[in-house]
Amino acid sequence: MMARSSRSRDEQDRSGRTRARRPGRMRRLFTTLALIGCMQAAHGVQAQTPPAAVAVATPAETVRPARYGYEVVASWPHDPTAFTQGLEYVDGILLESTGRENSGVRRVRLEDGVVTHRQALEDRYFGEGLTVVGDRVFSLTWTHGVGFIWARDDLEPLGRFTYAGEGWGLTHDATRLILSDGEPRLRFLDPVTLTETGSVPVTFMGQPLGRLNELEFIDGEVFANVWQTDFIVRINPDTGVVTGVIDLTGLLGEPVANPSDDVLNGIAWDPEGRRLFVTGKHWPRLFEIRLTGPE
Repeated sequence: MMARSSRSRDEQDRSGRTRARRPGRMRRLFTTLALIGCMQAAHGVQAQTPPAAVAVATPAETVRPARYGYEVVASWPHDPTAFTQGLEYVDGILLESTGRENSGVRRVRLEDGVVTHRQALEDRYFGEGLTVVGDRVFSLTWTHGVGFIWARDDLEPLGRFTYAGEGWGLTHDATRLILSDGEPRLRFLDPVTLTETGSVPVTFMGQPLGRLNELEFIDGEVFANVWQTDFIVRINPDTGVVTGVIDLTGLLGEPVANPSDDVLNGIAWDPEGRRLFVTGKHWPRLFEIRLTGPE
């Protein structure tokens, strides 16, 4: 498994704006993602998931995706005890799911990070991704194949559902829930029956790309954190092809307690304000960022 790429404070000035990257930076970015794909094709995503089939790439799929940088627009406090798994912005409030010893779902005020409502999962469950569809919140668990449904406004339990395999990230488009499970694919569920309706393999320059963690659907694309990296990839949900890579190296700008665990994870989109929010597991800050590029 690839080690998490390092963060460099000297790539970010005090205003939060990124400085110009060294020419080799872009090369390393694509090399890292390509290596992840090759490792997964050869060995599988990780010990508890089966190896992925290697897809045959078409010329269109091997085109190098666009690269994006970022500028920090604003930042707010974030609960450093939250092992963030899913994040969504709805009507001025953040909905967040967490894992590990604090597994559960919560409503969080953006301005000060205060948790206004919280529902804990039973100790046997490891909380994973989350999405909000209408007045319902859907959340996943990692290895139990059980998802939960909550009321959006007060997080009262409404039910549960089951799915095959692992649960990592969750989002939705106009007609489907979209789930990641660590494998190089996106899976689609009917939001009413919660049965699986199909899937699409995810590829980066022709290589399978898994370890897709938190997901967010933005303007027709799926944005996905690549676990244990500083990258968010933009995926065409119809083809599974990665069309862009967002490099968030240096975003937090301070050391974390556990570099392999306290990683970038959490993407939320405000469609009315056109604002993009990101955070990480056990991060003390949540950021609004503006994308720069593409290059």
